[in-house]
Amino acid sequence: MGGAPDKHPLNNPTKEKPDATVKPVDWSDFRDHIATADREGRRQWIYPRKVSGPFFRWRTWFSWLLLFIMFAGPFITIRGNPLLLMNIVERKFVVFGQIFWPQDMIIFAVAVLLFVVSILIFTTAFGRLWCGWACPQTVMMEMVFRKVEYLLEGDAPSQRELNAAPWHAGKIARKVAKQVIFFAISFLVGNVLLSYIIGWQPLFQIIIDPPARHLTGLAFMLGFALLFYGIFARFREQACTFICPYGRLQSLLLDENSIVVAYDYKRGEKRGPLRHEQKYGERRYAGFGDCVACNQCVSVCPTGIDIRNGTQMECVHCTACMDACDNVMTKVGSPRGLIRYASLNGIERGERLRVTPRLVGYSVVLLALATVLGLMIFTRADVEATVLRASGTLFQQMPDGHFSNLYTLRIVNKTSRELPVELRLEQPAGTLQVMGGKLVVPPQKLLENSLLVELEPAAMKSGTTPLLLGVYCDGRKIQTLKTAFVGPRN
Repeated sequence: MGGAPDKHPLNNPTKEKPDATVKPVDWSDFRDHIATADREGRRQWIYPRKVSGPFFRWRTWFSWLLLFIMFAGPFITIRGNPLLLMNIVERKFVVFGQIFWPQDMIIFAVAVLLFVVSILIFTTAFGRLWCGWACPQTVMMEMVFRKVEYLLEGDAPSQRELNAAPWHAGKIARKVAKQVIFFAISFLVGNVLLSYIIGWQPLFQIIIDPPARHLTGLAFMLGFALLFYGIFARFREQACTFICPYGRLQSLLLDENSIVVAYDYKRGEKRGPLRHEQKYGERRYAGFGDCVACNQCVSVCPTGIDIRNGTQMECVHCTACMDACDNVMTKVGSPRGLIRYASLNGIERGERLRVTPRLVGYSVVLLALATVLGLMIFTRADVEATVLRASGTLFQQMPDGHFSNLYTLRIVNKTSRELPVELRLEQPAGTLQVMGGKLVVPPQKLLENSLLVELEPAAMKSGTTPLLLGVYCDGRKIQTLKTAFVGPRN
């Protein structure tokens, strides 16, 4: 997977004559299996150490912001509509207060394409920055569940010691408390996400009503809770390694100019422990690099990889190794940034991020999709109507010689207010009668009605005659409907 050792850049000889005591790089365990499994394929539990540093602080603040948005989202409304609602059952979707229905599926398709292309551009330029900073899996695991684990069981060495110890009262109490808290958080998260599907009012009604009245809703609540509990209590980093396809797309999206979390092998190799009497210049002259082989970058990694082996599928760019390495570099008196955000060309040639033709092409597509989506949203009508000839009916000849056709009218109100709608026969000349009087469409509802169209024989063509119906709302024409009027053949 990593290539032959003699061709790997970490094995390039330095210009300085190496000291005889310098140990060569150990290639026996280089990229021959994933970090979370042993050579037989059995899972190895990851115990990442606590990490501290500026990147971790920035991630923490950003995560709290994302968590606040997630938990407050169901209660935030815009013009009376929720901030986000994905009601699959009723086929009703609300995004930033805008209501979308199945009739707006084309808008949804363009939005999905826009999202995918934006991910392509973002990953091509900045690698998996999304995974480390904004992915819900990373945010919940590292900023919520992992913190509970540290609070109850301590740092990584304490967790290993506790798991290896025989069962006793203290261990049972800690393990039970952790699992109970994990399930409680999972239940809360499951309910919050369920509120994004059915709305917080129906969810609150399910909570306060007797369980027997909402067995389906209760089953969904428990199902979501068990799903998240299984992911964060047991599955953990496996979701990123085995389930999420994003990591596997790196080989297609990243190039030598993409900004990734990278180890500066030109500066770091060859690795070796730091001698107390050795100064920075003496260490370089002896053939050592800045890496002191402390393995702190490995011990803090939530997926258990060694970033010094290069960009890997399991790396989620969480910057934990960057903070850990910077702390060590500060202590030993070496420059920070041995592990940093950089591109391959940035490390090998000192180049900055360049705008590549592929990045330009993606950007053009992104701009075009964004323009199309914006036009579709801003020109989208509040009311959408369809008219079809009533099934199983034929034309009728009236006593005055006119001919009539019966139609079925469907009108969708996409707003949160009642809308009066008027239909006018615009072509050809004739009369239009709506059964039941005036059309008033309730908010966020579908109204079905019947209408009768009468034409004079002189206005009709042999067989079928094209009809144009104008749909008016608040005195403004919002749509033109086309259908056919069936009459006798000459």
